[in-house]
Amino acid sequence: MSEGSVQHQQPAVPVLEEQRLDEFLSAVPERGQWRYRPRRVGMVWRSKAFRAGAVIAVLALCGLMILSLVRDQTGTEGFLVGLGLAVLPVPLLMAAFRWLDRVEPGPWRNLLFAFAWGACAAALVAIIANSFATRWIATATADPASADTLGATVVAPVVEESAKAAAVLLIFLFRRREFGGVVDGIVVAGFTATGFAFTENILYLGNAFGEDQELGTTGLASVTAGTFFVRVVMSPFAHPLFTVLTGIGFGIAALGGRRRRVRRIVLPLLGLVLAMGMHALWNGSSAFGPYGFYAVYGAFMVPALALVTWLAIWSRQRELRTLSAELPVYASAGWLTPAEPLALASMRARGMARDMARHWNSHPDRSRGRAAARAVAEYESFATSLAVLRHRARRDGAGPDFAHREQELLHHLWQRRDIAGPALTYAARATGRARAHRVPPPYPRRPHGAPYPQHQVPAPHRHYGGYNPYLQPVARQPGTGHGPVPPG
Repeated sequence: MSEGSVQHQQPAVPVLEEQRLDEFLSAVPERGQWRYRPRRVGMVWRSKAFRAGAVIAVLALCGLMILSLVRDQTGTEGFLVGLGLAVLPVPLLMAAFRWLDRVEPGPWRNLLFAFAWGACAAALVAIIANSFATRWIATATADPASADTLGATVVAPVVEESAKAAAVLLIFLFRRREFGGVVDGIVVAGFTATGFAFTENILYLGNAFGEDQELGTTGLASVTAGTFFVRVVMSPFAHPLFTVLTGIGFGIAALGGRRRRVRRIVLPLLGLVLAMGMHALWNGSSAFGPYGFYAVYGAFMVPALALVTWLAIWSRQRELRTLSAELPVYASAGWLTPAEPLALASMRARGMARDMARHWNSHPDRSRGRAAARAVAEYESFATSLAVLRHRARRDGAGPDFAHREQELLHHLWQRRDIAGPALTYAARATGRARAHRVPPPYPRRPHGAPYPQHQVPAPHRHYGGYNPYLQPVARQPGTGHGPVPPG
């Protein structure tokens, strides 16, 4: 392949020159206009505030309805007991999915929407549809026992997985730039299913408590204890595991780009069908005999969970490799220091950079240290978005707004470079990802709050105070590839 064809396929990187820097930065929109797309005005339903309000209103209405239905079935006391027990696995599941999303964390508004959809909208649809279908089957067949079995193994998986998949579909369609791969699909699907399982566990545990009240059973022999053990202790991951298959389908479809339209339709449907099949197998495990549940749990559910976990971690490592492959071109242009792509491609180096920025800037005011760590975290997020943006452009072609989005992300990086650049460079050297001429010695002992001597602090960074005096300053010379020239 000729050099000209390679340059034609890759999107151009702005060459940072001293005389063009002010012109480039002045072209960035004002803070209120930092959007990837122009804001649409003139129609009420195109307003972002109106759409957000409508979504919140719909979810709140669904929440009130599901609250009323569950309370009617379990009673007030059973509802409170079910609520207290069902909430226990929720923080653990949410933390696990959020941990997977550390490379390019998605906005909390998407995750909270997914959780609320699962807990309110999807649960409401499932309760109404399952009850209606079971009653219809019982009336048509005159066999209530077979209707319950058929409803649990056929109707419930189809209805529940379709209702949960709707949240993933909505985020995939309307938050496309925040849904870029398999990890995003897993995280969104996991939050949706966690919300659904939370509401369903309230119903099951509340009914179990009501049954114990009628029978007078207490302790470990009670129905509540057994239900809690099966649903909360043994299989809190069941619903998330089912829906994650749908999320993987959407995630792979997102990786395919816009050109592969068949793939964007077939893969999510295939993931949804697999989720329904696994859900049906789980619900129908009791049909395999008294030990059917344990057989399905050990031979199928646990291996499937391990496989999905491995896929999620592998996908996250793939995102890190994208950073190490795409960001060096920006380092060559002067936007990043040479060591930053190496640090950004390591979760350990990222965490160390945040910790060091907090340590260097926490004297004498700890709030400055927290602000510095937050700036490094934001820098890491923007750099990851920049690498993903360039990777998509190289793979599927640069879109019409590529230059605008790239410019906006570079502007965010430039604003935080003086804090994040040295911290990431230090982390790259400390973790062995970048070789330094000498290893920085331990911090010198000094009185609390006392500033470093000015002659020890690198001149470009003296105004930050508390800086590691032994960190070699990065040269910032135009045209050398060692860093951009500061404005002015």
